Amino acid sequence: MTALFDIVYHIRASRDRLSATEQKVADIILDDIAFAASASIDQLAVKANVSIATISRFAKSVGCDDIRDLKLKLAQASAVGTRFLAEVPALEESAFYSQICSEVESTLRANLARFVEADFRSAASALNNARLIYIGGMGGGSTMLAEEVQFRIARLGIAVTAYHDPVLLRMFAATLTEKDVLVLLSVTGVTPELLEVADIAREYGAQIIVLSAPSSPLAEKASLFIPIVTEETDFIYKPSASRYGMLLAIDLLATELALVRKTESKELLRRVKFALDEYRGGDNRLPLGD
Repeated sequence: MTALFDIVYHIRASRDRLSATEQKVADIILDDIAFAASASIDQLAVKANVSIATISRFAKSVGCDDIRDLKLKLAQASAVGTRFLAEVPALEESAFYSQICSEVESTLRANLARFVEADFRSAASALNNARLIYIGGMGGGSTMLAEEVQFRIARLGIAVTAYHDPVLLRMFAATLTEKDVLVLLSVTGVTPELLEVADIAREYGAQIIVLSAPSSPLAEKASLFIPIVTEETDFIYKPSASRYGMLLAIDLLATELALVRKTESKELLRRVKFALDEYRGGDNRLPLGD
């Protein structure tokens, strides 16, 4: 893996020590990364009103080998998308709150429309019949949600453990058999470590339940697949609404699993509620496990 070089950061960090003409180049680039990445050197020089030689000096001043290297790094920087580079109009507080709620609702409805009940029933059946269950998720949202899956399943008296460390995931994937189930969560479906863990588990015959993006590399490795669709907006300052799509899938899967073993689930959930009421008190409508 090549070392990370963030050209946008280096241009911003070095701007104040650049020459006056080099600062003009920096400002033109930072004002429109996409243009700078696609423009010819002549076009860039004309827009900044400097010579090509100045752009060559600028490239070296910000840590690039030459102009070609500068162009390559600008292309890499522009690939993150304009929503992370361009300024967006500020939202009024009421619009800000409403937008977040609207995007959560939109995410839930978009995913519900694509879910197939038979997929959840098949996944619940696999979990119900498993000797043991491992859950894997990495990154911000999937780490938290992997633990959420563990909590939902454990309440039903099923042996389940969630892991986030890539080395531990590899270790325990290698211990799985055809009697076991590995559940992998990834909104993107491209995390390299999870792809490798799926390959290891599949080598030893384990069933792999994947909650991830349709047509993603991780989806292709699934024995049972539940699609999670996302649509990121240009407002980058809020947490991704994709978490809610994944959470909806988890709730549906946990409910299907509880219904597969309905009598046993009812008794175990009663025990949990009884133990919690003895511990904390409260009325009989308090959430179970909060």
